Formats: sequence, C-alpha cells, structure tokens
Amino acid sequence: MLEQLRRGDVVLVTKYDRLARSLTDLLEIVSQVEAAEAGFRSLAEDIDTTTPAGRLIFHVFASIAQFERERIRERTMEGLEAARKKGRIGGRPPALSKDQKAEVLRLKNEGRALKDIAALFKVSLATVKRV
Repeated sequence: MLEQLRRGDVVLVTKYDRLARSLTDLLEIVSQVEAAEAGFRSLAEDIDTTTPAGRLIFHVFASIAQFERERIRERTMEGLEAARKKGRIGGRPPALSKDQKAEVLRLKNEGRALKDIAALFKVSLATVKRV
C-alpha cells in the first residue's frame, strides 16, 4: 500500500492502533504517508492528518494507545510473577500424573499398542509417545 501511495491519496483505517504494533511503527507509517503527500484518516477516532489539528490529535491518541499497551504488559508480567511466587508455573497441567506415566511405561514394556494405551488413559497418541 505504501509503495502505491500517490499525492492526494488518503489511507483510511477503522482504528489507528490496528495499523501498527507500536507507536514507533505507527509514526513511521504515517511519516511515509505524509512523505508521499497523502493523508491518514481513522474512522473510529475521527482523525484526519491532512489538518494541523488532526496531526496533533493523532500524536496524542497514538501516545495514549502505546501507554495502554505498556500498562497491560506490566500488569500481565506482575500477575505472572505473583503466580510464580505462589508456586504456579503456568501453562497447561500435565495430562498424566507421575503414577500414570509409570503405568504407561509398564504397559508399553508388556507390548501393548501405543494407540490402545492412549485410549485407555484418554490422551492423545503424542502424549503417550512423549512418556
């Protein structure tokens, strides 16, 4: 899209924060749009960078969006750290207990088919193979 922009074109998005992953990316993209003498418009925020007031609002909103993403990340990391302190490691719980794994090995050594063992424990064949 950026390569095909012509003077007077307007890049139209539903929400400005969907155009880029970070404030830096967003500012770079809008800079490229402006360098092509094109405009940028966001429907949800009613931002139009073809005007000085629109450019100001764009930069303010972009900064707020970046701030929100950083706060969400901070809260997520704090939550994960608190969970680790309580002994939770995250992720999906194991499909088989230690005793069940031992039983899987015993049945395998007896010559039972892996697919039968998987069916017995109601787990996937891949789970049995990992044991």
